Amino acid sequence: MSLTVDSEQSQVAEIALAPDADFTDQEHLSTLLVSVRRHLHRNPELGLHEFKTSRFIREILETHGLTVHGPLATTGLYVDIEGDHPGPTIGYRADIDALPIQDLKKVPYRSTLPGIAHLCGHDAHTSIAIGIAVYLDQHRDLIHGTVRVFFQPNEEGIPSGAPLLIRDGVLDGLSAVLASHVDPTVQAGKIGLMSGPATASADRFRVRIVADSTGHSARPHQAVDTIWIASQIMNAMYQMIGRISDPRKPAVIAICRLHAGEAYNVIPAEAELGGTFRCTANEDRDVFKSRIEQTARLIGEGNGAKIEVDFDLGSPPVVNSKEVIEVVRKTILEDKGSDAIYDIPIPSLGAEDFAHYLSHVKGALLRIGTCSSPETAFVLHDSQFDIEESVLAPTSILLSRALIRYLGQHA
Repeated sequence: MSLTVDSEQSQVAEIALAPDADFTDQEHLSTLLVSVRRHLHRNPELGLHEFKTSRFIREILETHGLTVHGPLATTGLYVDIEGDHPGPTIGYRADIDALPIQDLKKVPYRSTLPGIAHLCGHDAHTSIAIGIAVYLDQHRDLIHGTVRVFFQPNEEGIPSGAPLLIRDGVLDGLSAVLASHVDPTVQAGKIGLMSGPATASADRFRVRIVADSTGHSARPHQAVDTIWIASQIMNAMYQMIGRISDPRKPAVIAICRLHAGEAYNVIPAEAELGGTFRCTANEDRDVFKSRIEQTARLIGEGNGAKIEVDFDLGSPPVVNSKEVIEVVRKTILEDKGSDAIYDIPIPSLGAEDFAHYLSHVKGALLRIGTCSSPETAFVLHDSQFDIEESVLAPTSILLSRALIRYLGQHA
């Protein structure tokens, strides 16, 4: 079986991709994972269209003797690494989709596809997960139970890929699940840990304000002024944080879309606004959803407009299990020492659809420091985002040991 890798990696990849490669050797594992990551970076695909990505992942895993299950959720896959000892099953998730953004880096492995790029690190996540799978396959004697490594499509979309994989049974039999996300704000070699709420939910809203006709800007009192109504609705929304929710629980409303009219002297018959609301307390989502709709209708209909309100409900907050985080912490302390731990001080108001899995089983999302230079300090989704690739193999090994530790404690 032949694998397609970047030309500058072909010589070393030929050794690392051999079916009998020794991945207990960190150097061999690093060669494989850097090759995989660069191939994926050059060949990104958007959510639920990751067909070449899925085939490539399958080919890598099957080359090394692993049985690949799927597709699930269109392009999802998983492998089960059964240990030599009985015990429970734990999962590890990687997301495989890219973003609709132009890659502006000047590197040999930059995206070859216009307007599509791995600028959120999912290529690194996939590489780390492949590293976990092949490393654990060579350490089955240490495993008390089974590790399911699964590859998820469409993390970036709404509706996202996690509910689709859950529907297709990826969590069946799992007692816990882990994932990691690269973080360019954290120094390479450090792992970010946080118990409790770690990210926010992310839900979209749209409010459409409709009048029976347009109006003249000289006589607004004779019209239903849709833009004036929209401004009142927006002002009311911006005042909700800390008034309808507990201010000690971070939340945010951001209005990011506003469309109305073309002429300077015509009051338009329609205006539309939209954005997101994000909560670290899952129970606050229904509160904000209800109040946004209620506020828009009261203000709009009270001023003579018809109001349409739509929502796209996304991911809930990620709430990390203290128990699982402590397993990872002990593993880091044992393998790397306390200097490798970054205790995350506050939750992110970004969202991660890994949260859907945590609605069913306990688990944790970890942060992997990937910053080592100005070139690797660009934030997630920046058109020049890149990572320090030397972290890939050590992270795979560390997380493999954390998964082994968890199973050993629950066998």
